[in-house]
Formats: sequence, structure tokens, C-alpha cells
Amino acid sequence: VQLQASGGGLVQGGASLRLSCAASGRTFRPYAMGWFRQAPGKQRTFVGRITWVAGSTSYADSVKGRFTISRDNAKNTMYLQMNSLKPEDTAVYSCAVALESTGYDYWGQGTQVTVSS
Repeated sequence: VQLQASGGGLVQGGASLRLSCAASGRTFRPYAMGWFRQAPGKQRTFVGRITWVAGSTSYADSVKGRFTISRDNAKNTMYLQMNSLKPEDTAVYSCAVALESTGYDYWGQGTQVTVSS
């Protein structure tokens, strides 16, 4: 499975961005896909995830109410709609695929999101 994240950029605080993560490479029916982020000098942290069949979502507390994850099964693509962005959201955002519920198996290269104050 290959993953390609896109949609990052430089925005001002309060703005919105939508990231995409496109998957390719095999018959695609994972358990879930997730978004993670890594700020400069910090460890990678969980942002949220969506189960592929049911579309159930869960989010980190820091983004609840501002970020929304969705997916397009036909396009094998997951999205991250980010609203009310804050400078502390600045990070490299990457996506991952979990084939089963036990953990993430494939990771994509990230896309940079920079939020200015």
C-alpha cells in the first residue's frame, strides 16, 4: 500500500485547510485509516482516525470540534478538514493505514501545515 498525503500549506490562525490521503497499491479494504502529526522537536501524536467500512471516527481531544475526518471509499481517499486552525496545529501531518485493529501497518510521507499567529 502506498499513501500520499497532500493539501498542506501556510495559513493564518483561524483559517481552514483540507488534507487528503490517497491510497494505492492493492485491493483496499483496511480496518481504518488515521491521521498523525509531528511538531518540530516533538514526538508524533495521534490526530484522529476513521474506520473504513462503518465510517466511525475518533479524535484527539486537542482537535475535537475543529477537525473532521471523512473518506471516499470509491477513491480510496481519506480527508482531514481542519477548521479554526491555531499556531499549535503547526506540524507535519501524515496518514497511515491499519489493515486490522491491532495497529497501523503502512505510513505515508507527510504534508507540512504551518499556522501563523
